[in-house]
Amino acid sequence: MSGPVPGTPSLLRAINDRAALQALLDRGPLTRPEIGALTGLSKPTASQLLARLQEAGLVVLDGVREGLPGRTAEVYRINPAAAYAGALDVTPDRIEARIADLTGTVVGEHTLPTPRRRPAGELVDRLNAALAGANPPDKPRRVVIGVQAAVDPGTGRLGYAAAKDVPGWQLPDLVPTLSAGLGVPVDVENNVNLVALAEQAHGAARDGGDFVLLWADEGIGSAVVLGGRLHRGATGGAGEVGYMPTPGAPTAREAGRYASHGYQALTGGPAVLKLLRSYGVRGGDFRQAVAAAVRLAEGSGQRADDARAGLRDIAARLAVGLAAITSVLDPALIVLTGGVVLSGGETLRELVEHELHALTIPRPRVRLSTVEGNPVLAGALDQALGTVREEVFGSTVRP
Repeated sequence: MSGPVPGTPSLLRAINDRAALQALLDRGPLTRPEIGALTGLSKPTASQLLARLQEAGLVVLDGVREGLPGRTAEVYRINPAAAYAGALDVTPDRIEARIADLTGTVVGEHTLPTPRRRPAGELVDRLNAALAGANPPDKPRRVVIGVQAAVDPGTGRLGYAAAKDVPGWQLPDLVPTLSAGLGVPVDVENNVNLVALAEQAHGAARDGGDFVLLWADEGIGSAVVLGGRLHRGATGGAGEVGYMPTPGAPTAREAGRYASHGYQALTGGPAVLKLLRSYGVRGGDFRQAVAAAVRLAEGSGQRADDARAGLRDIAARLAVGLAAITSVLDPALIVLTGGVVLSGGETLRELVEHELHALTIPRPRVRLSTVEGNPVLAGALDQALGTVREEVFGSTVRP
């Protein structure tokens, strides 16, 4: 039995098409000579390629560019309407939707609040309503959904969250069920994993390599990127450090499987708020309290001393968990994000780095997130666009 023949004309055309589309995506509108120069194609081959991409609806004319006297060159660009991608960020309070065209330009957004009383079986309806509210010009080719849990690839069910925290999501064959309900291929991804992808593409982890992202907010979570690739684990739970046993905190044995225990009980938003109040720092919630502590710490006197002590205490608690992670993974970089650390800014970041380096032999860099806006949506849209482009860019040449 013979294998595939390398270098067939159709394969070479597909490779050239993908290279040209990527060049147009990366560099914007280009002329045929520019595309030929970037891809190494001859003039006749580049002309045939552009005709093929126009016929496939992936490339459109974008006017002409004046050159030497009496000479003009047609300019080509990616057809943004060739395909769309969608992203959803689902939390207990709301569903945020975002739609982008093939170039990555956002063409629609919508936020759908979650009512306090939710009828059973309405999950698919609400997801559809959130997408419809973003008013997509056409049905997305793929939708990536970020959730505060993780899909177990072995069972197809959602795990690492209590049913009360993700009502309606406890479905067998979750991804196929949602794909059928939305009428579009769906991927369900842990929200913190999506934040790490956004950080890798646009933020503090753009240098690549191994890094860990810690999400410190109301809840605690992390994401692990090894060799530039997201590591999900055997059951989808890599990075679920909120449940990690930690000295000084109750364990699952005492508190219950999905109760507040371990690292979460020491460093989650409610614990941080309680801790700062013990140092005399006030705030309506943990974010306000951390920000207030930073402001007080810049002053002098007893209140400033207490605020600094409170911040050091938070940093020490965060560092204990990060030290365990560092000892196992030895990452080059740790990215901090979420309401606790972002409210603390550089002041808290420096304290965390100092405390961590006092506990570990490796000394990874510790940086704050630089992704603006909703990083879950940004990561979800990046993942959806990556898949859509892979499919569309590989569709121009059929056997």
